[in-house]
Amino acid sequence: MNDVQERLSALRTLQASARMPVLFMGHGSPMNAIEDNEFRRSWQSLGAEFGRRWPKPQLILCVSAHWLTQGWWFTGMAQPKTIHDFGGFPQALFDQQYPAPGAPDVVSELSAAFESPPVGVDVSEWGFDHGSWGVLKPMFPEADIPLVQLSMDYSQPPAEHFALGQQLKALREKGVLIVGSGNTVHNLRTMRRDLSPDQAYDFTVSFDTHVATLVQSGQLAALADFQQLGSVAQMAQPSHEHYLPLLYAAGAAEPGEPVRFFNEKYQGGSIAMRSIVWGA
Repeated sequence: MNDVQERLSALRTLQASARMPVLFMGHGSPMNAIEDNEFRRSWQSLGAEFGRRWPKPQLILCVSAHWLTQGWWFTGMAQPKTIHDFGGFPQALFDQQYPAPGAPDVVSELSAAFESPPVGVDVSEWGFDHGSWGVLKPMFPEADIPLVQLSMDYSQPPAEHFALGQQLKALREKGVLIVGSGNTVHNLRTMRRDLSPDQAYDFTVSFDTHVATLVQSGQLAALADFQQLGSVAQMAQPSHEHYLPLLYAAGAAEPGEPVRFFNEKYQGGSIAMRSIVWGA
C-alpha cells in the first residue's frame, strides 16, 4: 500500500466497510437514461444488488468521459447541479434532474490525500454530467447517496490515468463505489441508426473483444497500451475520452478478483456498450 492509499484508508469522514465492487459502465446515448431499453433495465437491476449482494455505498465516486480538465479535480459542492451537456434531444431528457448530495467534507480529506498528482476541489464550475447521472439515476433513483465526480486531465498519457485509478483502490474498503462511465468503443462519426444492438462494424467488435480479453485475463495495466493497436484503436476511439474512465476502474480493481460483463451489445454499430463489474 502506497502513501496515498494509507491516507485514504485513514479517512475520518468514511467508515471501514466490506470491499465494494468497481464498475465500468458503458453509457452510450444520453437517451438510455430515460428510454425503457435493455441497457437501462440492466442498470436498474445492478442498482438493486446494493443493499443485498453488496452494502449500500456510503459514497459514489464517478469518473465520467464528459469532464475533461487541466489537472485533476473533485466536485466539492454540497448540492452539485445537474448538467445537460448535450443537444438535439427531446425536452424530457433536459427535464431530468439528479439531486444527489455532494460530500464537501469527504472531498476535503480526499484532496489532501493526493500529492502526485495533486487533485483540486471544484466548488463552483461543474456538477453531475450525463456520464454520471445518466447511469446512476436508473441505478439509484432515490438520489440519496452522496456523489462526487473526479475529472480527467486529458493532456496526460493513458498510463497516468490507470495509475490514478490504482491510488483510488483503498477507497473500496471505505464504502466507496468507484464508477467509470464511458464506452470501450465510441465513434459518433460512423454511427448508423438502422443497425440493431447485435450489429457492429468489424473495428468495433475487434477493439471491444481486445478489451474484454485483457480484462478477463487480468492484464489490466495493458489496457493503457490501446493506442498500439494503430488504426483499429483510431477508429474505435477517434478521441479517447470515453476510453479513459475504463482505466480508472481497472486501476482500482485487483487483477485476480472475479469479473463479469454485461450489456455486451452496441449502439449504432460504433458504440460498444460493454460494462464490467469487478468483485462480482
